Amino acid sequence: MANSNPDIKYTQLFINNEFVDAVSGKVFPTVNPSTGKKIVDVAEGDKADVDLAVQAAKAAFQRSSKWRQMDASARGKLIYKLAELMERDLHQIASLESLDNGKPYMSAVYDVYGSMNCLRYYAGWTDKVCGETVPSDGPHLTYTRKEPFGVVGQIIPWNYPLLMLAWKWGPALAAGCTIVMKPAEQTPLTALYMCSLVKEAGFPPGVVNVVPGYGPTAGSAVTMHPDIRKVAFTGSVEVGKIVMAGAASNLKKVSLELGGKSPLVICDDVDVNEAAQIAYTGVFENMGQCCIAATRTFVQEGIYDAFVQKATELAKGRKVGNPFSQGIQHGPQIDDTQFKKILGYIETGKKEGAKLETGGVQVGDEGYFIEPTVFSNVTDEMTIAKEEIFGPVQSIIKFKTLEEAIERANATSFGLAAGIVTKNLNNALTFSNAVEAGSVWVNTYLAVSNQAPFGGYKQSGVGREMGKEGIEEYLETKTVSIKLPSKV
Repeated sequence: MANSNPDIKYTQLFINNEFVDAVSGKVFPTVNPSTGKKIVDVAEGDKADVDLAVQAAKAAFQRSSKWRQMDASARGKLIYKLAELMERDLHQIASLESLDNGKPYMSAVYDVYGSMNCLRYYAGWTDKVCGETVPSDGPHLTYTRKEPFGVVGQIIPWNYPLLMLAWKWGPALAAGCTIVMKPAEQTPLTALYMCSLVKEAGFPPGVVNVVPGYGPTAGSAVTMHPDIRKVAFTGSVEVGKIVMAGAASNLKKVSLELGGKSPLVICDDVDVNEAAQIAYTGVFENMGQCCIAATRTFVQEGIYDAFVQKATELAKGRKVGNPFSQGIQHGPQIDDTQFKKILGYIETGKKEGAKLETGGVQVGDEGYFIEPTVFSNVTDEMTIAKEEIFGPVQSIIKFKTLEEAIERANATSFGLAAGIVTKNLNNALTFSNAVEAGSVWVNTYLAVSNQAPFGGYKQSGVGREMGKEGIEEYLETKTVSIKLPSKV
């Protein structure tokens, strides 16, 4: 069950199936966002440690290695066993996630199940990665092979530490790659615990390596390393651009899942209570620290006032507090930097003329808690309607026609997700076809699944995660042509 003071066994780097100190001997603190106090010191990796991790990953990827010689089906069984071990240790992992990230314990449990299911999904893919025969010209047998890239670098964020690990490990391992991962410096504890399960499951040494550390040092070393063939990053647009520039050093393949300013369009033909609930979930999930959060809530003028009233009521009723307390729906923001940034956006919203309906202030006198916040009378040119806040702030914007809403929804450099709530099928299809976003949800929101590709348009990303497309991001295509005596 929930344990607000879980035993923390793993705080070192994980390289070649062993927990080791950083070469420099440095450590850094990981902080409990509910209190602002240090949980524990973690080994701080940098370039020297990334070099050692890549060396181990390269050795594990040699043609004669145990990993490369393993049957694809056996690789799937290993991934599945990892998920089984996660289920065994469910409450320990969820407690670590809740402690380190601040999300309510039951949300952390949900994330553990989601991560297990992601790994199980990709465990089933290992022996289903197939090439094709090609009807080429001339007397040739031509076929394609799908081959793993090799050593891949992965950099994950702090908002869904365990889920983002599974989203990265699952397809990379299914493809047959080896991994060097840098978890977010704010939330390294569950990644390190997962390393202990990797070893217990029986993965060969060097297949999975985890180097906690900071972005400008450990993260940069991953993106710049000449022996890493592909880098996958989830995080901000700003850092995504840095990763892409670093990857150009040896023309690594890059996949980026970046930020968003996602529109949710509420048409006037819906039940206001139901629509407000969908929007409420879409914006306040994970304390608003969600790249697909529906932070631009467009509401048709005929139901605008009623919607604002209901949205305000829902936000006021959201229970904020210690993530290990029963019934809590809303924990703290991740750290002091994010806390101050969000409060700054709220002040800007007020100064620029938006109407603060509820929230907007700190809760309690310790930790990084912010009341769920609702603004009405928001216009497109306001800062809170344009920039990604990454916090519990709902901006409710009025519109007249669907065509107008589509144009305004698309007037952004982001394109990660979008949604519409309507009873009109024509409205749903018109919006879904016209909006510039990688995921579109109709009469629901946050409907992400392991089977469906996920990623963004425009500056919200490059490539896709999840589904068949997710594993393809870790595969090269090789074409083989063999001359035959005659055309057959």
